[in-house]
Amino acid sequence: MEQVIAAVRGFDSVLVVRPQPADGCAQPAWGDAFFYYAPAGQVPANVQPYGTITTRNHPGDTACDLDPPGRWRVNIHVGRAVFVELTGEEPRSLSRHRDHTAPDSVLPHPLYGPLGWICVVNPGEKTQPTLVRLLRDAHEAARARFERRHGPDQTAGGS
Repeated sequence: MEQVIAAVRGFDSVLVVRPQPADGCAQPAWGDAFFYYAPAGQVPANVQPYGTITTRNHPGDTACDLDPPGRWRVNIHVGRAVFVELTGEEPRSLSRHRDHTAPDSVLPHPLYGPLGWICVVNPGEKTQPTLVRLLRDAHEAARARFERRHGPDQTAGGS
């Protein structure tokens, strides 16, 4: 997990949020990580992260069986075209049953697959290079969305 977070921290204008008990964040998020394009260094208003790391099952999100020690999942918004390329299916018409507990495999996210999200449980040698590329591409897509909203020379708090 730390290897993935270190790779993302290498992107420009990235903000990695890792909620902890002292932050006042809700307990289910403790230990997870959220990735944002954030040139001002603060969580942007009205923006979802482009990627996350989940370290445990959450209510309604248990298909990957993340509660056993050492299990975690990377989640990335890749959009429709890349989703189809990776899974062979349209995000909004997923039909195949998948074993979401399988480690080191790129799969549709069990909840957000229809919205163009993929996931990898316990990334390893097979998926690590693809995962870093997908995270970089998602970061660049978040940058492009930010620049459309704010202009290329603005920061989130910006003038």
